[in-house]
Amino acid sequence: MSGPLSKRRGAVALFLVCLALGLALAVMLARVAQAPWLNAALLVVPATLVYAIGTGFSAFYLCRAYPLNARHPAAIAGVMGVAALFAGLLWATLLQFLNSVSLLLDVRWLGVNLSQSLLALFFGVGVLLYCLVAAVHYLLLEFVRAKTAEQRGLEAQLMAQEAQLRMLRTQIDPHFLFNSLNSISALTSINAAGARQMTLQLASFFRQSLSLEAHKKIALQEELVLIRHFLAIEQVRFGARLQVAESIDAAALACLLPPMLIQPLVENAVKHGICGLTEGGLITIEARRAGSLLHIRVSNPVEADQAPARGNGVGLENVRQRLAGAYGHEAGVHWARRGAAFDVTISMPAQTGDMEEE
Repeated sequence: MSGPLSKRRGAVALFLVCLALGLALAVMLARVAQAPWLNAALLVVPATLVYAIGTGFSAFYLCRAYPLNARHPAAIAGVMGVAALFAGLLWATLLQFLNSVSLLLDVRWLGVNLSQSLLALFFGVGVLLYCLVAAVHYLLLEFVRAKTAEQRGLEAQLMAQEAQLRMLRTQIDPHFLFNSLNSISALTSINAAGARQMTLQLASFFRQSLSLEAHKKIALQEELVLIRHFLAIEQVRFGARLQVAESIDAAALACLLPPMLIQPLVENAVKHGICGLTEGGLITIEARRAGSLLHIRVSNPVEADQAPARGNGVGLENVRQRLAGAYGHEAGVHWARRGAAFDVTISMPAQTGDMEEE
């Protein structure tokens, strides 16, 4: 037998329930048959325990053979009804047999006056108990099936998040890598130290991004390290045109978030903001914790008459889907153009490592 009742705690609970039931039936038999309570207990309690074990295994395997979602209700009712009648008959026969043996032993504290009406009563109780046991088994099997389906759903969700992260990595603009390598090539002849520094930053960026796992959240401060590697590389390309301002609340640094959630927003800010401005501009990264919520904002300048870049939608939609997969309706991302600036704001639950452990 598998499932919750196969655990030691479940088996002990089942034994105690059967023992209590046997004692209750013994009290009933002692009153109805006008017999000593000890005689009734020595007859009914062992028979009840044997009956419970037999019906438990019988109902379990019948419920497995006739699942609710795969068999016709009439077939299930018919099979369970016949099994219940057969089990009730066996219990009444077992009680009569044990009582006859007890009377033959001619011991004062064994045996009771077990009439046909009492046997019929135990037969009816046995039928009802078998039906109850079958119903409990069906509930347990449905519980296990639902739990298994939920676990499979979570595994599928984790696999989907892993696939999303892999897709996000492949979406890192190839021009970023190509431009970085071209900048390194150009710097080698005029600024060897700068070329070396840019190479180290590029290696650090890819080393950290490739080590991330989608199903494990990281702290905001770890995400900021990745973003700073990215911006350090872009800083070599754009020089003074690229300026960055951070406003990070100290309470927000320990908050957890899906890896590489903010990086594509910063990449969009460089690609669709700084690249299109001759004089460059300032990218602002803000993060603050407000009670149970974490607010993150990335802002970049754009030309006043510049049409919205179509490429923005891919990265932003990716962020939206990852937030929905991780937090459901508790998180969201919103973006809007305000004059000469383009703002992206994320609101999500403020979780920390202590909360994850709990």
